[in-house]
This record gives sequence, C-alpha cells and structure tokens, in this order.
Amino acid sequence: MSEKKSSMWPRIAYACGTFGHDVFYAMLGTYFMIFVTSNLFRSEDATRDAYMIGIVTTIILVLRIAELFIDPFIGNIIDKTKTRWGRFKPWVLVGAFVAAITLALLFTDMGGLAVTNPTLYLIVFAIVYFIMDVFYSAKDVAIWSMIPALSFDSHEREITATIARIGSVFGGQLITVIVMPVVLYFSLNQNGGAGDPTGWLAFACIGGGIATLGAIILGLGTKEQESALRENKTDTSAKDVFKVLTQNDQLLWMAVAYLVFGLGQNIVNNFNLYYFIYVIGDATKFSILGIINVVIGLLAVALFPVLTTMFSRRKLFLSSIAIMVAALAIYFMAGTNVTMALIGAGLFALPQPLIFLVVLMTITDSVEYGQLKLGHRDEAVCLCVRPLIDKLAGAVTSGIIGMTAIWVGMTGNATAADISAPNLLKFQLIMFAAPVVLLILATFIYRAKVTLTESEHARIVEELEERWEEIHV
Repeated sequence: MSEKKSSMWPRIAYACGTFGHDVFYAMLGTYFMIFVTSNLFRSEDATRDAYMIGIVTTIILVLRIAELFIDPFIGNIIDKTKTRWGRFKPWVLVGAFVAAITLALLFTDMGGLAVTNPTLYLIVFAIVYFIMDVFYSAKDVAIWSMIPALSFDSHEREITATIARIGSVFGGQLITVIVMPVVLYFSLNQNGGAGDPTGWLAFACIGGGIATLGAIILGLGTKEQESALRENKTDTSAKDVFKVLTQNDQLLWMAVAYLVFGLGQNIVNNFNLYYFIYVIGDATKFSILGIINVVIGLLAVALFPVLTTMFSRRKLFLSSIAIMVAALAIYFMAGTNVTMALIGAGLFALPQPLIFLVVLMTITDSVEYGQLKLGHRDEAVCLCVRPLIDKLAGAVTSGIIGMTAIWVGMTGNATAADISAPNLLKFQLIMFAAPVVLLILATFIYRAKVTLTESEHARIVEELEERWEEIHV
C-alpha cells in the first residue's frame, strides 16, 4: 500500500499533544496522592485524617475499577465518530478542557467542605473525580488511537510513535522537575518541604493549562489518512465490544503482561517523591531526578527506531526489564545517599519509554491482527486497552500508595525524622521488593504468550490488502 510520507509539522503537533497529555497524566497519577496525603487532611486529629485519606483512596480505586467497563464503550463511540475534523481530534480537545478544569477542583478542599462537611466533600469529590476520569479517558483513548490511523507501516508507526513519545516523556518528566519548585514558590507554608494547598492548586492550574494548549496544537496540526482498510461495512455494536477484545488473544496477553509490569513500575515512580521527602529528607533534590529523567528519557526514546533495526521488540522488552531490576537493587542500597538514590532512580526510569513503545507498537499492530482474525477493524476499541491498563494499574497503585503512607506514618506534618526504622523497612519492602517480583512475572508472561512480531504484522497487512474486500463485515 502506498502512503504519503508524513511531514515534520504534523508529527511535531502530535508530539505537542502527547507532551501536554503526559503532563496531565503525571499530575493525576503520581502527584495527586502526595497532595491528598500531605495537604488535603491536616487537622489536629491524626486518626480522623488517616480515616479520610483511606476513604478518598478507596473512592479513587472503586471509581477507576468501575470505569474499566466504560472505557471499551468510549473506544467504540470514538470509532463511530465521523466529523469533518476526523474521528479523534474532537475527543482530544473536549477531553483536555473538561479534564483540566475538574482536576484543578480536585486539588482543593472544595471550598472548605473537607473540614466543615466531610460527608458532602466525599460525595462531591466522587462526582468530580468521575467526570474528570471519563473525559481524561476519552482523550487518552483518542490521542493514542490516532497512530494506526496515520499509517499501516510498522516502521512508519515507530517513527511517529517515537516522536510522540519524546513529547510525552518530556512532558511527564518536566513535571518531575517543576513540581516542587512550583508548589513551594506559590505556597504560604513550606510544610516540611511538602508545600501547602495554595501551592498545589497553582501547580494543578499550570499543568492543566499546558495539557489543554498541547491538545489545541494537536488539533490544528494533524490529519488522519483515508484508506479503504479503515472502513467497515457495519459499525461494531455495543454488545460486541467485549467480543472484539476477548477474541484478540495477542491484545489480551500484551495487556496482561503490561498490567503486571505497570503495577511494579508505578509503585516505584509514585513513591519516588515520598523517598526524597521522608527518607532522604530533602524534597528539593527531587528536581534533580526530574532533570536526569528528562535527559535519559529523551535519549532512550530517540534511540528507539535505531534499536528496533538492531534488535527485535521482544529483546528490547526483556533487556529493559533486566535493567530495571538491577536499578532497584542500587536504589534499595542507597539509604540517605542522594547520589546513589539518583543513580538508582534514574537507571530505573531509563528503559521505561522503550517498554512503553514496545507495548504501544504491539497493541497498535494488534489492530490488523484482530482485523484479519475477526473480519472487522476496531482502532479505538483496541487502542483503549493501553490507557485502560494504565488506569487500572494507577488505581491499584494509588490504593497501595495511600494505605502504605498511612501504615508507615508518611502523612500530614510528618518529616524524615519521624519515620522509625521498622516503618522505613516496611516502606522499602513495598517500594522495592514488590516491584521486583512484579517485573519478573511480567517478563515470564510476555515471553510465553506474546507472539505478534514485526514480521508477522507485515505478513498480516499484506494478506489484508489482498483479501479485505472478501472478508470484512
């Protein structure tokens, strides 16, 4: 199939969208729980504060798990969308705007309700969080579902995804660089290095604005490719959505491996700032990790197209896991040594963009795998699986983070000096030992069950081009 080569501007515009999208993802997935545990509930009653943190954490977990059943239908609706702006861009723009406003609300005590009327606060929190999550999910599905709509060639997809991932890595790690400087700059009370609610609200507003601006640039600068292979004779009905997912075995196994991996990855990533606040005792050093991660993250992503010409995606996945496990060993032995902690955390972050791209490319290629197997093309339904897994992993991780913070005393006004040796050991077991087990388990699942290689995908596309008119429904 002949394709027009993409110009650089659409790729840059797309990368601006993913840049802003990961700014938002980092705020929600990594730093929102810091705000909840250190700033949202800070009364004189530590027991009450711990109870409220536990309730909020449970609400997040329940809502995110419940929404797992909604996301495939969001993908189905997106697949059926037909506008003069394309199938995906309207969802990216509207999702960005609504999600930014609602996330800013979540970084507040809802006008003092958290103190004056905790029950009403929890009700309002659940409603606002659900709205935010639905529109964030619509944007997440739409923005990454654009890749198979831009090209059918695996190598071309890798280039587009690489540039997009450069944007997303830069966005996600930029937040790591600026989070504490921004929070502390706008805070009236330093709160032992954790900032105050005013600083966290300013951080949320700035990050939400960046995410919305990125979505606007993506909307102005990208265009979907028209192709007969992207057209179905009939739309997938709502009742057939889960049939599409369950019968695509390569999509499912990649999802299982990615979920187990994501749990291990997120536990470490979400605990990084806790480590610098409550173990090292100097949150300002956390920005150094952000700078390191920006540099190595961009380097890793930029090398992805080169690495895929030298090694298979399979080898990249397995070797990346090995590096991450070794990094956790270094991180565990760091103690209060800032340099050693930065080396361990930085090395752990190095392969993460590579694994993301391997997973993204495999799920993207599973669109054609499912298309040939089922006789129907479902781009957004298939691509919704990756953000769905991120959401599930994030929900479970948020629960682990919140409960662990309560368990080891890393809440409210606590400082590094308040963390006892037994509690520090508990924290280290959750932050380091559990992720090692999860990463190794993900490796076994991927190696045993994921067989959709680059060459197999090329064969599938060739067969589709020859037989699509005969087999599609």
